Amino acid sequence: MGISSRNGLMYLLLLFAFCEMQIIAGKNTLTCPFHSSPCFGKKVPCPSECPLKSPSDPKAKVCFLDCDSPTCETQCKTRKPNCNGRGSACLDPRFVGADGIVFYFHGRRNEHFALVSDLSFQINARFIGLRPATRSRDYTWIQALGILFGSHKLTIEATTAATWDDEIDHLKFSHNGKDLVIPEGYLSMWKHQENQLRIERTSSKNSVTVILSEFAEISVNVVPVTREDSRIHNYQIPDNDCFAHLEVQFKFHGLSNKVEGVLGRTYQPDFESPAKVGVAMPVVGGEDRYRTTSLVSADCGVCLFAAEEASSGKINSVSEYGVMDCTGVANSGNGIYSF
Repeated sequence: MGISSRNGLMYLLLLFAFCEMQIIAGKNTLTCPFHSSPCFGKKVPCPSECPLKSPSDPKAKVCFLDCDSPTCETQCKTRKPNCNGRGSACLDPRFVGADGIVFYFHGRRNEHFALVSDLSFQINARFIGLRPATRSRDYTWIQALGILFGSHKLTIEATTAATWDDEIDHLKFSHNGKDLVIPEGYLSMWKHQENQLRIERTSSKNSVTVILSEFAEISVNVVPVTREDSRIHNYQIPDNDCFAHLEVQFKFHGLSNKVEGVLGRTYQPDFESPAKVGVAMPVVGGEDRYRTTSLVSADCGVCLFAAEEASSGKINSVSEYGVMDCTGVANSGNGIYSF
């Protein structure tokens, strides 16, 4: 009887181990490629609630590993921007800094501003907007992003629309001055050789993630200004333009201590927010410091990207790239990050 009992117990243990292996086999494991990360080289399994980093259901949460976390635990997140999370820029435009403090930066319509400028890359934004007769300033929204990375100039724009239609893709892309076509469809992808620069659709239309290897991950979503928004805030949106604009959220890795920009400066180690506490809409200035002459220029008063490149004479190796990949299969900061 004793031997039989031991055999039965051994069988149950083996069965349990086999089941665990089957469960793990159905999950993705993630690792961090950054040597400075406490998670570097570790293969961390995804939780059962979100076992895949690229699930077939676009509405499902995805597995995510924060490379700056000391615990190296995977977690579940949505792939669209969280407008209340750190590193986000949404609405009129409302920013959440690395310190978690909310602030507004209105800028001016039809002008460009550096959101983030560091030694290795820069991210600019083009603002659109309008000024009703009763207002002393423009209402503005982020209509486009310009990303400078190595020798690359990537733009992502929300196209103009009189009325909003969810069944129409309102995203437009260009790379180094040439139009870039990314087929509609969840997980449809464009990339350069070795995945150094990658754009992946996170829904069939109007949402993408942009990845700059080693530096940043950018979640982008296109939305309109709704009639209800216009009524509540008295935007006085005209009938021939719904002011389609971008919601964005950034995750950064390895930023320098000098990082600049409307949002970038909040990642400086000694940054103290000028936003007034207790104010409903704390507005911060700096238009003259952050204004650039175009969506793909790094010529603002405090920009680092162009200045560093010119002084060092270096050309980032990222410029050695190959061809486009539209297979539809995805392989997927000094940053404080929260979704």
